[in-house]
Amino acid sequence: MNLAVVIEAPGEHHLVEHTPREPAAGEALVRVHAVGICGSDREVYQGNRPEGYVRYPLTPGHEWSGTVEAVGARVPTSLVGRKVVGEGFRNCQVCDRCHAGQTTLCAAGYEETGFTEPGAMATTLTLPARLLHALPDDADLTAAALLEPAACIAAAALKANTRPGDRVAVVGTGTLGMFAVQFLKAGSPSELLMVGTRPDRAELSRSFGATDFRTRDQELPDDFDVVIETAGSASAATTAAALLRRGGRLVLTGLPAPGADGLDPTDLVVRQLEVHTVFGAPPDAWAHTVRVFGAGLLDPLPLVTHELPLEEFTHAIELVGSGDPKVGKVLLRP
Repeated sequence: MNLAVVIEAPGEHHLVEHTPREPAAGEALVRVHAVGICGSDREVYQGNRPEGYVRYPLTPGHEWSGTVEAVGARVPTSLVGRKVVGEGFRNCQVCDRCHAGQTTLCAAGYEETGFTEPGAMATTLTLPARLLHALPDDADLTAAALLEPAACIAAAALKANTRPGDRVAVVGTGTLGMFAVQFLKAGSPSELLMVGTRPDRAELSRSFGATDFRTRDQELPDDFDVVIETAGSASAATTAAALLRRGGRLVLTGLPAPGADGLDPTDLVVRQLEVHTVFGAPPDAWAHTVRVFGAGLLDPLPLVTHELPLEEFTHAIELVGSGDPKVGKVLLRP
């Protein structure tokens, strides 16, 4: 039976019968294999998503993988049967930002799969074919469901512009942090420190390439070249900046609560820190992620701890917000 999760309003959802939408010109119909749940999905369910960044009623799901079942006119039929993942941000393709490849800054406004457009917590997903990235035929689709958060971190790694021999660090030990370790490790750093609040993540971080692990209450260095922050709190941003040498590069990917105290602008200026931010992944970051994944240099699978059917959506949301150290990435399997 074809099913879909529909969130009617914050805290109110239903499991409904899903009718696949035939692809129009330029579109593709994808049979969803797996869809990940992250903190932003929990925000959608609880009603904490910033105004303008969600539209109810909604089928959520922006982290997904699947197989193309059908395509509309003006889409190559060779795409049918291919394993794929897809970009979330919808964009106009004609503004100056889109022409510059910065589709997450599209001047037409914010539109994204799973937030303002139907997402992948359904048996199928129909979307513009131009957003798809084809995977190798032997790709593991369960692992590939994590390529959306990986692409966001790829965007951060590209902005960090690391060089071989740099001393690099990651603040945050969740899914994004573990991806950051993997991307930074590929750049041959001389040192790769992970900083977080969960000592139980030390072994996993080392398996991905970290050379050291420390909690925030331990003594921390202050001479790193590059730091990527993934924890999403104001205190994590402050910790990340404090790790840097003068002139170092900081990339922020987390979203703290609005109005939170955080970085000191005087400190940023006096130490001439180079600060970048990431909200979503543009096409170049997606292409980079798929290429790295296809080459076997990115290993998402150890991060998955739970796979549940759509019927257990509520339980999956509870798991994501439980704080249980045994809970990593939670996937739904339509």
